Amino acid sequence: MNLVAAPLRLSTTSGNFEQEFTQRLHWSAEQDAAIEQRVADILADVRARGDAALLEYTQRFDGLHAQNVPELELHADELRAAFESLPPVQQQALQDAAARVRRYHEAQRRASGESWSYRDEDGTLLGQKVTPLDRVGIYVPGGKAAYPSSVLMNAIPAQVAGVPEIIMVVPTPHGAKNPLVLAAAHVAGVHRAFTVGGAQAVAALAHGTQTIPRVDKITGPGNAYVASAKKRVFGTVGIDMIAGPSEILVLADGSTPPDWVAMDLFSQAEHDELAQSILLCPDAAYIDAVQREIDRLLPEMPRAEIIAKSLTDRGALIHTRDMEEACAISNRIAPEHLEVSSRDPHRWEPLLRHAGAIFLGAYTSESLGDYCAGPNHVLPTSGTARFSSPLGVYDFQKRSSLIEVSEQGAQELGRIASVLAHGEGLQAHARAAEMRLLPTAQC
Repeated sequence: MNLVAAPLRLSTTSGNFEQEFTQRLHWSAEQDAAIEQRVADILADVRARGDAALLEYTQRFDGLHAQNVPELELHADELRAAFESLPPVQQQALQDAAARVRRYHEAQRRASGESWSYRDEDGTLLGQKVTPLDRVGIYVPGGKAAYPSSVLMNAIPAQVAGVPEIIMVVPTPHGAKNPLVLAAAHVAGVHRAFTVGGAQAVAALAHGTQTIPRVDKITGPGNAYVASAKKRVFGTVGIDMIAGPSEILVLADGSTPPDWVAMDLFSQAEHDELAQSILLCPDAAYIDAVQREIDRLLPEMPRAEIIAKSLTDRGALIHTRDMEEACAISNRIAPEHLEVSSRDPHRWEPLLRHAGAIFLGAYTSESLGDYCAGPNHVLPTSGTARFSSPLGVYDFQKRSSLIEVSEQGAQELGRIASVLAHGEGLQAHARAAEMRLLPTAQC
């Protein structure tokens, strides 16, 4: 089979650029109505029947037969055994990646995740108390692909945040357990793990069953059924985000070897036919060179068919007037992964406002961020980087305001509150504040 990967060629100087650019970016997050209805039915059934429904769906969708849900639990000794069964090189890679991810998130906690308070001149104390969530659930994909990196990226920030109980769910079709995933759970400090997946696993985490405890928040990627289920249980529990297909945007000045950039575009295209890979560059000859490398390298790739369809249907090679314009277009896209493949990436970084993660310099391939650089690889997609952030320690914490008003402070604050409460027609609010005023302050 002669596969062709033909990303759309665009130029910002073309009269129809805006129309073609907008069409290429468009991706509908709307799920098929049949999926939505099926997910709604599964959620309701698991909520009503608990373990019994969970067993039925696990048998039906994963071909995994068990007499009861406790049989589906992976215990600590099994996770440890999986780690010990790995070749030493894989053990070391997991430990090294986990150490880097943990170090980054510990720095993140120190920067933004600590409680604080101060006192006014009148002795009033104001502050913020930061506490971890009590219990979180992490969803790890299984089936055709297994992602130990997703275990690290979801469990470690929760652990660093101080979450006392981390519950992992992972589908294991026909009982096939991926030892790397189990080993990653051991390394990352997962407390309990169950071999269940799909919308039924999300339902179990959100509502609890006789065996699986209810959590406060669910994080982690999944298929359309998982995404739909997470969206539906939001409000009952917290969720991290509704993720769309993976994305990469490369800003290139033409100084990086073109085969490197071609492979970086492949690195997202191989995820999914709906994944999006875009190159922005002011050098037309360099764009031609990247296309030649795409043609040369594609036949070597095991997932060549997926890459070819992704690049042809959703990819784009865009010729810009200059790097400044490329940065402006990048901000419009707000990509999940943004590579600045330039001689001087720090020149352009201040111009970049919207991206899930920014990879600076030719040696910083996006794939390093996926596995071991340290920052989280759970990132906003589909333009949501305009208003949302990567998964982090802060997603596993909550904040409570601290207020302790002194007697002196109550005199000033009470007068202010009284005036505003009367203005809103809330007399009880006003009276509550006024009762704390000293007689001299009420005059």
